[in-house]
Amino acid sequence: LALTLSVGFVVDDAIVMLENIVRHVEGGMRPFEAALKGSREIGFTIVSITFSLIAVFIPVLLMGGMVGRVFREFAVTVAVAIIVSGFVSLTLTPMLCARVLKGHHPGEEEKQNFVLRAFERMFEAMLRGYEWTLDWVLRFKSVMLVVTVLTIAGTIALYIAVPKGFFPTEDTGYLLGITEAKTDIAFDSMTEHQRKVADIVRADPAVEYVNSTVGGGGPNSVGNSGRMLVALKPRSERDKLPVIVARLRDKANVVVGIQIFFQPIQNINLGGRLNKSQYQYTLQSNDTDALYRIAPELRDKIAKIPGLLDVTTDLYVRNPQITIEVDREKSAVYGVTVDQVRQELYNAFGTRQVATIYTPANDYQVILESMPEFRSSPDDLNRLYLKTTNGTTVPLSAVTHFVNTVGPLQINHQGQQPAVTISFNLAPNFSLGQAVDAIQNLERVEELPATISTGFQGTAQVFQDSLRGQGVLILAAIFAAYVVLGILYESFIHPITIISGLPSAGIGAILTLILFKMDLSVIAMIGIVMLVGIVKKNAIMMIDFALERRRVGLSAEAAIREACLLRFRPIMMTTFAAIFGTLPIALGTGAGAELRQPLGVAVVGGLCLSQLLTLFITPVIYLYLDGIDRMLKRRLEPQLEEVPVVPPAVAAE
Repeated sequence: LALTLSVGFVVDDAIVMLENIVRHVEGGMRPFEAALKGSREIGFTIVSITFSLIAVFIPVLLMGGMVGRVFREFAVTVAVAIIVSGFVSLTLTPMLCARVLKGHHPGEEEKQNFVLRAFERMFEAMLRGYEWTLDWVLRFKSVMLVVTVLTIAGTIALYIAVPKGFFPTEDTGYLLGITEAKTDIAFDSMTEHQRKVADIVRADPAVEYVNSTVGGGGPNSVGNSGRMLVALKPRSERDKLPVIVARLRDKANVVVGIQIFFQPIQNINLGGRLNKSQYQYTLQSNDTDALYRIAPELRDKIAKIPGLLDVTTDLYVRNPQITIEVDREKSAVYGVTVDQVRQELYNAFGTRQVATIYTPANDYQVILESMPEFRSSPDDLNRLYLKTTNGTTVPLSAVTHFVNTVGPLQINHQGQQPAVTISFNLAPNFSLGQAVDAIQNLERVEELPATISTGFQGTAQVFQDSLRGQGVLILAAIFAAYVVLGILYESFIHPITIISGLPSAGIGAILTLILFKMDLSVIAMIGIVMLVGIVKKNAIMMIDFALERRRVGLSAEAAIREACLLRFRPIMMTTFAAIFGTLPIALGTGAGAELRQPLGVAVVGGLCLSQLLTLFITPVIYLYLDGIDRMLKRRLEPQLEEVPVVPPAVAAE
């Protein structure tokens, strides 16, 4: 992913260098002299662009948690590519310009082909339009200042309102189906129910094959559960994944006595938990009575939240059981021990190995058990007989009592406390952030007892951790860029001018995500971080040239106007290079495209809007802050003049 993105913006430095040299060549200079002068003029600008862009990825590199480990290679790859790009543009590009470019002669434009002339005329029209609008903006600076403030407010409002997700759901071509039946179902009955569901799933036109298993093992540790691995046909031969999952859910859940929960298999699973549904919400308490009473009630209320599907729990405490109580007096009369009763029950219904059959190629264990017809009903317990001390046999019921009770199939613990996990899936166009907010709001309304602690687990928990760090990540990237620019320009004011256009990029990115019905996921957030680095380049090219013109005596307005018009071509070239380099990711199809698309959409949308706004926001902010900068310097100059200067002769004496 980093290498794909690098194609779009590592060429920016070379574009800036080449454009500046070509401008001097078109002005009549020889290519060698133009290469020397052009590289000298633009060298510091490229250094500023390179280091400020690397600074943006430092917070990504230092991100903690599992999300940080996922994107560490991404940040390192992009940073190294940017460093190499800056080095090449400062060395190889000027050398090639001096050797390859040809001198400019009047009338060459007329000899160009139709396509080049059309592009040149289109650019000249854009430049004239920009010049006219720029003059209008500089005349009414206060209007653009208001627009700048509105972009900041709009970015904050959209960030709060946009649906937030974790990682986009990928279409890997595989589904995991987990089945659940009644807690007292027998293995043979469970096998029959599972086979019916598997036949329904296999008959779907989008399914290639189904692998079905029953019983405890894997993610399921109880006997009333099963698993299915559903392999789908190639994308060109089937519907989209959400359509298939909804269709299979409706078809397969018509079998009486069993229910199936589907979830797509993902390439990136950071939660570390596998349950019947994709996301988990856990209740913990030492008060098991309150926990087991409240958990089913809360599950039913969570199931009523619009946008949540397949809501279920792992609470199995109502399983029918038979407790066999040994009558000590009667067993003593017959000479039957408690251990004898236990061993007889294990021989009949357990898995006692009594022998091994060896063959030349393999060996087979011999397991002792009753015939199937003698272990299908609780009444079959009366058919067990025990040997007494005098050699006779008595039925099991002669020395025991059978008590019908209910008990748990399993007791789940988390952090050494009894726990109940409620798992759920998401409906299409319903984000994980919306689900988390809805469940937390329900939790506040219900006013759960203080003895019960709640929290999200697995993927939902990692999502919450990443959500808390998103704002910090953006602010850290902006602060790192500000520090680097402050060091390079030796100013506290000019870096503010450079980063003033960033809110427009944020608005563009979030609006584009909303337009394409995508969540603000971790992937999209990395794209917005990249925007922080890319958008700054436009402002750096303007401000760096304006500062140079100010040093030769031009006024602030004349300097920034000349800078905007002169740097318009490289700004447009670098922006379009970044857009077209990222566009394949935004439009990408094939395996894993869903994971990468939000990043491409955020970058393309952010660049399109920021390109339109920063061309006007940056010069206006520069004019206002330049006045503040000059005022601060005038206040400091009298203090500097008051320092007494000791004449050399006096110092010698």
